[in-house]
Amino acid sequence: MRTYQEWQALRDTISLPFDAYINGAFTPAQSGETFACINPSDESLLANVASCDEADVNLATAAAKDAFKRGVWSDMAPGKRKRILQKWADLLEENQDELALIDTLDMGKSISEMVNIDVPDSIDCLRWSAECIDKLYGEIAPTHSSNLALISREPLGVVAIITPWNYPLMMVMWKIAPALAAGNSIILKPSEKSPLSALRIAQLATQAGVPDGVFNVLPGFGHTAGKALALHHDIGTLAFTGSSRVAGMLMQYAGQSNMKRVWLEAGGKSPCLVFEDCKDIKAAAKGAAAAIFTNQGEVCIACSRLYIQNTIKDEFMAALLEAAKVYVPGDPLDPATKMGPMVDKAQLDTVTRFIESALNDGAHLALGGVRDYQAGQGYYAQPTIFTDANHEMEFVREEIFGPVLAVMTFDTEEEAIALANDSKYGLGAALWTNDLSRAHRVSRQLESGMVWVNTWGDGDTTVPFGGVKASGNGRDKSWHALEKYTEIKNTWISLK
Repeated sequence: MRTYQEWQALRDTISLPFDAYINGAFTPAQSGETFACINPSDESLLANVASCDEADVNLATAAAKDAFKRGVWSDMAPGKRKRILQKWADLLEENQDELALIDTLDMGKSISEMVNIDVPDSIDCLRWSAECIDKLYGEIAPTHSSNLALISREPLGVVAIITPWNYPLMMVMWKIAPALAAGNSIILKPSEKSPLSALRIAQLATQAGVPDGVFNVLPGFGHTAGKALALHHDIGTLAFTGSSRVAGMLMQYAGQSNMKRVWLEAGGKSPCLVFEDCKDIKAAAKGAAAAIFTNQGEVCIACSRLYIQNTIKDEFMAALLEAAKVYVPGDPLDPATKMGPMVDKAQLDTVTRFIESALNDGAHLALGGVRDYQAGQGYYAQPTIFTDANHEMEFVREEIFGPVLAVMTFDTEEEAIALANDSKYGLGAALWTNDLSRAHRVSRQLESGMVWVNTWGDGDTTVPFGGVKASGNGRDKSWHALEKYTEIKNTWISLK
C-alpha cells in the first residue's frame, strides 16, 4: 500500500479520460455537450466529461450491432475469447493503483477499500468469467430415439448496462464480464457521478484485444442516454443497478419498445438482527458498524435497520458506539481513512433531510447528526445513530444511502423476523447468533436475496448477488449471471 504522500504524488501524474468510448476510440458527444466531474473530497474539477444522448446511443448501438453481426467476438473461438479477457485482467492488475485512485478521486471511496476490495474483486470477477467461456456445455434432451433435441445457449446480441456511482469499477465488472464472456456486444452507461474508471478500462479492453465495437462506454444522464438505451429497438437486454424508482421506469421503457429483457438490482433497506445468544458482542457491534458506515453508507446492502434483542440492548449499544469511533470522515487518499465524503452535495443534502426527518419524528440521536458542511471543503457527513426508532418513521422505511442507522429492539424470534420482513425491499439481511438451528431457521424466513450469518457483506464471485421484492430481479456473479446474457435455443431434429 502506498503512503498518503505517494497517493497524492500519483494523483498529479495520471491522465483522466473524459470522452465517450465508441467503436474502439474516444470520441466527444455528438452534441459537443459535457458535464463537470467533481472530486467530492475538495470539490475541485476533475474533468469535463462527454454528455451523451440519443444520438450517441444510436451511434454506439450501430457499432455494437455491426460487430455482433460480423461475429468478430460472438463467433470467436471460446478459447480465444477467454485468452483476451484474461489479458484484459492482467492489464487491470498492472494498472490497479491508477484504477483505485480514479475511483477514489471520482466518488470519494477510501483508497484502502479500493486497493483491498474493489480492484481485486473486479479482477477476480473478470478472470472467473473468462474461465467460464469454454466450460458452458449444451444439453441433449431425453427424447425418443427417432429424434435429437439439442438445447444450446447463444449470446443475445447487443446488451445495454447501466451502473451506479457507489462502486464504479466493481459493479461495472460484475455485469460486463459475464456479458462479454457470453459473446455479446456491450454498451455501458456508467453513472454520471462516477464515470471515469469505466472509460479507462474500455481503453484497456481494446489494448487486450477486444474487437472494436464490442465494448462501448457512454457517459451521460439517465433521462437522456439511459432512457434512449431502454427504448432502443436494437438492444435485446438491459441490466441495471440503481434505485427502485429508476428500475420501475426502465421496465416501462422496455415495454414501450421491443419488450427487451430487463435485469434489475435496485434499492435496499437491509435489516441486521442481533440475538441474545450472540456470544461475541464486540464482534457483532463491529460488524453492525461496518454494515452501515462502510463506503459512507453508500451501499445497497447497507444494514440501516438494526434490531437488538431487549435483554442485551444496553451492552450492545455501548459496544456499537465504541465501534463507530473508527469511522471518522477524512481525506479518502489517506490509507488510514475509513470513511470519505458523500459522492456529491445532492447526496449530502439527502442524508441531512433524513436526519432532520428522524429528529422531527421523535427518534433519539445517539451519535453524529450534525451537518458541518462548508463550501469548497468536501461533502462530508458524520456517522449517525438513532435509537427509539419505529417503522412509522420515514427514515426507517426509505433507503437513505448514507451513514444513518436506525436502532430498534425486539423480544422474540418471531417478532424479529416480522420486523425484518416489514419492508418493501429484500436485498440483504444479517443476523448474529450462536444457535445453529436459529441461524438456519431465521435465514429461511427472511425475505431477502442474501443472508449473512455472524458477518456482513462477505462473498466472492462464486455466489450470486441480488434481491427480491422492490430490490429487483436477476443476479450478478456466479454461473447465474451468465443466464442473464444468453438465449436458450431448442433445436429439434427428426432422425426418421
